[in-house]
Order: sequence, then C-alpha cells, then structure tokens
Amino acid sequence: MRHATQFANRLSRDRAGNILPIAAIGLLVGALVIGSAVDLGRTYLAQQQLQAACDAGVLAGRRAVTTNGFDEAARKSANAFFFTNYNDNAQSSRSTTFTLSTPDDGNTVTATATTVLDTLLMRVFLKDSFNISVECASSMGVGNADVMMVLDTTGSMAFSLGNTTRIAALRSAMKNFYNTMTSATSGSNARVRYGFVPFSSTVNVGRLLTDLDTRYLVDNRTVQSRIYEPDDDRDNDSYDSWNVYSSTAYRNNYCDNRVPGDDSYTDTSSGSSRYVRRKQYACRSSGNRYYIYWRYAYRPYVMRYRPVAYDMTAYKAFSSVRTPIGSSGANQNITWGGCIEERSTVNQATFSYSPTTGITPRAALDLDLDSRPDVNNDATKWAPMIPQLSYTRWNDRGSYTTSSPMYDGEQAGIYCPVPARLLGEMSKSAFDQYTDSLTAVGGTYLDIGMIWGGRMISPQGMWGDLVNDEPRNGGEVARHVIFMTDGEMEPNIYIPQAWGIEFWDRRVTTDGSSGDRARHTQRFLATCEAIKDKGIRVWVIAFTSGLSTDLTTCASDASSYTATSASELNSAFQEIAKQVGELRVVE
Repeated sequence: MRHATQFANRLSRDRAGNILPIAAIGLLVGALVIGSAVDLGRTYLAQQQLQAACDAGVLAGRRAVTTNGFDEAARKSANAFFFTNYNDNAQSSRSTTFTLSTPDDGNTVTATATTVLDTLLMRVFLKDSFNISVECASSMGVGNADVMMVLDTTGSMAFSLGNTTRIAALRSAMKNFYNTMTSATSGSNARVRYGFVPFSSTVNVGRLLTDLDTRYLVDNRTVQSRIYEPDDDRDNDSYDSWNVYSSTAYRNNYCDNRVPGDDSYTDTSSGSSRYVRRKQYACRSSGNRYYIYWRYAYRPYVMRYRPVAYDMTAYKAFSSVRTPIGSSGANQNITWGGCIEERSTVNQATFSYSPTTGITPRAALDLDLDSRPDVNNDATKWAPMIPQLSYTRWNDRGSYTTSSPMYDGEQAGIYCPVPARLLGEMSKSAFDQYTDSLTAVGGTYLDIGMIWGGRMISPQGMWGDLVNDEPRNGGEVARHVIFMTDGEMEPNIYIPQAWGIEFWDRRVTTDGSSGDRARHTQRFLATCEAIKDKGIRVWVIAFTSGLSTDLTTCASDASSYTATSASELNSAFQEIAKQVGELRVVE
C-alpha cells in the first residue's frame, strides 16, 4: 500500500505525458454526458408513453363501468387499453405493471403504472436500469345539463322481452341513467334537470298549456262522434188519448178559454221516441170532471254517427262534464285527460327545415316549435283530444264511411299517455315515481313526440324562461334530447290522435289514407333538424327494432344506438350518460 501511494505521488508531480490521462478523463466525462442524455431521453419517452397508456386505461375502465360498478369486465377493458397503448418491446422496457383501484365503486378509477427501462450506456457507470412509475385517474364530472327524454310508450312497449317487458326494461334503464348522473355530480355544484315527453298517438300536455293560458286551447271543437237526435227522415207517429181532469184550471185553460190547437208542451225524456207536440181536439165535462181529447205527435229519435260540435269550455277546465253520448242519449260523466289535438296544419306531402327559412311550409303550425298561439285565432290553438267522445262509423256493407249512418259505429280507441313534465331538478324518489308511472298504450307517432320534446326544451319557445334559467354556478348548460322508440312510424287512420281521426278529418292526407306514414315521417325529420339547429344534441335509441335511416338522420353525429334486449337498452342509456357526463382524466 505504501508503494502504491508513493507511486501515485510521483505520478502527480510528473509533468511529462499529461495529455493521455487528461484525454482519458475527458473521454469518460463525455461518455457519461452522452450516455446520460441517451438513457435519460429514453426514460422520458418511456414515461410519457406509460402516462398516455395509463390515462387510456383508466378512461376505458371508467367507460366500461355499468350499474354493476367496477366489475371484472371493466377491469379487463382497462387492462386491454393500457397494454394496447404500452408495449415493452417498443420501449425496450420490462416488468411493466398496471394496478387498478377505485375509491367509490367505479365513479372514479385510479391506477399506478410501473416499468423498468434497462440503460444502454449508463451501465458503464454501474447504472443498469431506471424504475419508472406514473399515476392516473378518470372520473365523470357532469357540467350543467338539461335532459329531455322523449319516450315511446305505445302499446307494443307492453310486449314481453325475455323475463320482463319492454316498458319495464325502459323503466330500469332510466333509473340507472339517473343513478349514473347523480354519482357523477356528487360533491359538485353542477345542475342537472330532467324533462319527459311520453308519446303514443298524441301527447299529454293539456295542463302545461292551461297553466300558461287557458286561451291557448279552443273553446269549441268538432269531433267525429255520435249524437242522439230526431230522425227527420221518418214521419211522425201519433196516437189519441182522453185525459180526465178535475181541476177548474184545466177547464179554464183547455175548455172555456182556448181554441183547439197545438199545445206548447214538449217532452224530452221518454226513451227512444219523444213527442214534440200535442194537439187538443175536443173538451167535454161531466160533473166536476173535464175530459180533454188529445192527439200526441211523436218523432222517433236515433243514434247517428257524424261530426258533432262540442263546447270545450268545461272540458278544458278538467271538470266532469255530463255528455249525452250514452245509450239512447243517456248522459255520461267525462273528464278530459289532458291529451291534445295539434293546431292547424296543411295536408301536403313534403316538409323541410333550413336554418334560413325555418319550417316549410310555414302554414304548418303543428311544426312551429316556438310561437305562442294568437288568442283571437283558433287555427293557432290546440284542442283537447277527448277520446271518449270519438266514434268511428261504417255503412251497411261493413265498410268505413264518411256519411252519417245510424247505429253503425263504435267507440274509437282511448289512447292517452301519462302527462309530460317540464325541465326540473328531481330527487331520486321523484324520478323513480315518474318512471314507474309510464304505461304502454296507443299507436306509434314519432313526430308528435319529437315536436313536443323540441317545444319543451327550446330556448326560444313558450317555456323559454324556464329553459334559459341560469344555474347558480353560472356555467354553460348543455342540452340533450334522448329519443327512445321500439318501432318505426306506424300511424293508424282509424284512431283518435294528435291530428284527429285521419280517415274522416283528413288533416294530414287528402283522401284519408294515402301517404299517411310518409307525411308523418316528413314532419318528424323536419322537426329533428329544427331541434339540432338550436344547438341541442339529439340522441336516438332504437329498441328491439332496426336503426332505420330515418332515425340515424334524426340523430346528431355519433349519437344513435340499437338495443335488442334489456341489458343492451341499459348499456345504451349508460353510454349516453357517460357522454352527457363528460368522462375525463382527472389530476
């Protein structure tokens, strides 16, 4: 050891040949610098790729979360995305791990990703590898959102679907949608409001309209109905009768002071025939009794099926109205359920919308989403649709007819969905209660549902003050229409619906039938375009039916889904919730 030290001391004092050791030291320093730059650069790139893959993994895992929470399927999805985006061979790394966790059963998904990167040049300096670790998290944080659910509640929604029914599957999917949105807003000041338009052959918006102004509904409406009335086509029947009276008043009125002629008394209560007049032919007396000979003239009454004008004033006040439509004109107590007939339209074949001209033709007020009625113009108003008043009719050969036959008709279908609901914040119990109230009844009129969904969420419409009400947090509001249907347009010309009973009223067609479906479809598509032009995103779910071109055209870009089962319907609602809820990476 002493010899080595002495040698080192002599070497340090030796000034000859200094270039070589200096060069050697410089070479080592250069190698260290270059090696560090290369390996540190590789480490930085690997870390960036690891972070990107980690973010992709937790996003995929959060998106895969369903009502089952962060289950095995969600874990597999997260892992698949991570390892697709991070490849050890490409990064020259090894022993990569991806460890997932969730503190709240899937609302937030967190992960830690680690890998080992072997050095290329730094191993010369005994640095064989770098351990790299990143963290990531994904959550769904909902901003302010208005969600208008336009829901097909037609009769086919009562059909069986596996061990449940279509309507029950819809109720379940809606509740899960609410739960997902609620979890996403937990602990935030975001405002989420819900509105609903259940539709079938019409919509139930009567109370919403009367709350605005009862004058928005007409006071008189002609309905395809039936009425018990005199048969003017038949001769009057008559019979004679002697009546015996003991009152002096009768002697004075009918014997002493009256010339024989028509009596003013008219009976209105005697069954299927009512005498409309009686005529005095003779009067004689015997003691205190007076015998008056009358001839009674009767006019037969019949039930005739034809258009009947009704005073709607009491109906639109939701009063019980005694209405003479029963057997032999008997009164029935009828209360309006709230469903409506649309305002004035035109029965032409084509309808369209453009941002510059709006709806064409302009005379189609049924497609006007924003204008309030003119209280002095019935054409601009809606009418109560009272299916209990509606009757169809046919001739003696059993064919539907536009004439007014007697005794040839039947009660039209009574189809009226549950009342629509304006936008509002809802508790879980209130949301569930409304969802459970949905029932399946009526025909499939896609246009009437979309028309009223648009009216009720339009910032420029009749409920614009509500729609434009600013949230307390002052943020922007994203607006969405979720349109769910289990079938294509399927109008029925023989049932009461939003445009009357088409075979007789002919508000959509010119002959009662031709082109009915196509014309309703034109209305539907024009309305979809008008809604989207307001900056509202339209989502469409085709449930147990194909996603037709009409439905995809109606939907906003990348906003349409198909569902053939209850689980797929739930998944579709969940996918929409995740996009309404703005799924994102969080710090």
